Amino acid sequence: MTRARFARGRDLLVIAMPVCHDRAMTRRSLALLPAVVLFLSACSSGAGIDPVDVGPGVTIETNLSVTTSAADPAVMGLDLGAGEPREPLLPKDVDVVAVPRERLIRVWEEPRAGDPDFLFDTRNSTGERAPLLVADARRVDGQAWYEVYLPIRPNGRSVWLLPDEVRLREHDHRIEVDLSERKLRYLVEGEVVERVSVGVGTPSTPTATGTFYVWVKVPYPNTHPAYGIMALGLSGFSEVLKDWPGGGRMAVHGTSNAGDRGRSVSHGCVRVYNEDMQALLDVPLGTPVIISR
Repeated sequence: MTRARFARGRDLLVIAMPVCHDRAMTRRSLALLPAVVLFLSACSSGAGIDPVDVGPGVTIETNLSVTTSAADPAVMGLDLGAGEPREPLLPKDVDVVAVPRERLIRVWEEPRAGDPDFLFDTRNSTGERAPLLVADARRVDGQAWYEVYLPIRPNGRSVWLLPDEVRLREHDHRIEVDLSERKLRYLVEGEVVERVSVGVGTPSTPTATGTFYVWVKVPYPNTHPAYGIMALGLSGFSEVLKDWPGGGRMAVHGTSNAGDRGRSVSHGCVRVYNEDMQALLDVPLGTPVIISR
């Protein structure tokens, strides 16, 4: 059973993580396996909190489907390498996610012929096949390849896959966090629909910068003392708290403390006041989260 666990001064949400299944055991070390804990910043001081079950009762919302729909690559106009070549392989200035067709997908360290380097388990902590954000695409010897970010260390870790492993979807949601301004912007179809002040990491435990995406959603029907009304677990990790269980996975999550807004107060997560977090409840899995300074 998935359990949440909290320690004095630092709150940890314990969840299952995707794993890599190596077909050639000499190619990957156990260090490649992701950790098993989602890091969420400490929003509460004082006594520890009793474990909270976030397992079977959790609902994960997503507008992405693994079934054929009007959003399939053929309709999007994406070239998947079949039939007559079309350019470009990816639409211009549009985010694209890769929705796994199966739980385990074949991935390569680089686009090349031959056996995959390993199999990647795409399930997130609640058992969903989590979409992977597409980083790039290229054609090698007439074959289309897609580069995707993995939700494991190190930040920005990417691999390549063939189009028959996934269904590609254009994604019109995006979250942008400016650490200097301590502001979060939520965009839909390129338009800013919400702009709020947020809490970010302290100088000693800064929020990592880079391109990430929403890997898991954990909503709370009643306001949680640490995570507010929603936690959006990201694909990235703190670059400082590597000794934390799970390596310090980051999140965008709620807080009931209005005083967190616009301050450096977290262990690396982005804290959003619950009233502001209401606007992020429908953020779909796979949503890009761009954090800059």
